[in-house]
Amino acid sequence: MNTPHERAPLTVIGAGPAGLTGAYYARRFGATALVLDQDTRVGGLAQTGTHRGFRFDIGGHRFFTRMPGIARLWRSMLGADFRTTNRLSRIYYNRHFFSYPLEPLPALRTLGYRESAHIVSSYVAARLSPRRPERTFDAWVINRFGERLFRTFFEAYTEKVWGIPCTHISAAWAAQRIKNMSLRSAVTKALLPGSGGPTSLITQFEYPRHGPGMMWEAFARAIEADGGRVRLGCRMARVEHDGARVHAVHVTAGGQTERLPVERLLSTVPLQHLVRAMTPAAPDHVLAAAEGLRYRAFLTVVVLVEARSVFPDNWLYIHEPSLQVARIQNYKNWSADMVPDDRYTCLGLEYFCDEGDALWSRPDASLLQLAGEELAALGLVPAGGVMDGTVVRMPHAYPVYDDAYVGHLAVIRSYLDTFDNLETAGRAGLHKYNNQDHSMLTAVLATRRLFGLRGDPWSVNADEEYHEEGDAQFVDLLTGLEHLEETQPPALDVVGAGTPSRGDV
Repeated sequence: MNTPHERAPLTVIGAGPAGLTGAYYARRFGATALVLDQDTRVGGLAQTGTHRGFRFDIGGHRFFTRMPGIARLWRSMLGADFRTTNRLSRIYYNRHFFSYPLEPLPALRTLGYRESAHIVSSYVAARLSPRRPERTFDAWVINRFGERLFRTFFEAYTEKVWGIPCTHISAAWAAQRIKNMSLRSAVTKALLPGSGGPTSLITQFEYPRHGPGMMWEAFARAIEADGGRVRLGCRMARVEHDGARVHAVHVTAGGQTERLPVERLLSTVPLQHLVRAMTPAAPDHVLAAAEGLRYRAFLTVVVLVEARSVFPDNWLYIHEPSLQVARIQNYKNWSADMVPDDRYTCLGLEYFCDEGDALWSRPDASLLQLAGEELAALGLVPAGGVMDGTVVRMPHAYPVYDDAYVGHLAVIRSYLDTFDNLETAGRAGLHKYNNQDHSMLTAVLATRRLFGLRGDPWSVNADEEYHEEGDAQFVDLLTGLEHLEETQPPALDVVGAGTPSRGDV
């Protein structure tokens, strides 16, 4: 097993889904990995937190993929602890609940005939005179749904999440998340189920019994069982290089700084952090591009309520402009084992903010009070019904697709391409809104490149259409991962059904 000062064949910065997958996949080349992360838990955004024995997800992480290699790997890691969950999610708007994804005919009935007529006429107007050029989020959505429906179901929630006007959000965001969808296709699909219109979002997904962190803790154990090392609580300070190769990373832990030699480096931290850490410093124009990238922070206010059931959904989207909460998770409805006592319910109210702003800096007690007030305003929990809770803050949680990010990425990529033993992967490492399976695939491709094989992590398709309809474009590239499962089962056997997750008391 590696000691902190030994040179590992692969060094990985970040112990989220991408970083751990890259480290795990290194075994394909007979190599061990050293994984470094500043957090005290593995999993990154997909970690599982605990409070008084109640487990909670940070953001809600479905396990769903069209890639057989990844699906098989997930199942082999957790066995019977990887369970099928029925999906139910709704939108709260104007004191009404609407199915998500929107079911056009029920939604129009709920909105009323007058509002429905306005929506239809607005849609017709948009079709007759579409907005050109279609560069921004609002233009993309209005051209497919009409301005009235955009104002009703898209504008307030999107701006709550991203903190900027829809006119400043790239159309690439809409194209990625709601590709090939329109009011016409949605209505056609509702009226004629066999018409070939876009399929609805998945109605089932898989989920670990004790939350997503259970999966990534299993990955960490498998890596260490095979001779690798996962070091937590150490922060990347510098990346030492000569302009063509990275030679070492400097990390700080417990007030001490260590220099760790590097043969190959896979980074899954935000590109902004990586560029800032380069020593000697990156050129001024590259530093400027890195500083130009924007991130949205995220905090979860976890509350305990003395009620067996609060609402039946896995999560709710809150489109009410008067409330700050954007989404509410009901962890019991993801897995009953997330809650140790069925008399109680654990909810997670999710707030989007900028790191350091008023909401981010608000004291935990004040945030718990806010959560209780907003739950009462929604009619979900009576006033004073919150018993206890905790707050988790996640900086750099969401890469922002503003109108300048594409140019910034081009500059940064050009610079990073000059290093022949450095690759980036994952949501933060590519500044791309990847899901878990996409992040894993980018890590596989990045690791292949580091070991001299074909692979381009930037080519991975993160379109929502992939999840709903299937996209076989990259399935064959995972043959190496499937081969790993078939040829090296002993390393998988260290994680069996019923294995408790790290940090459980």
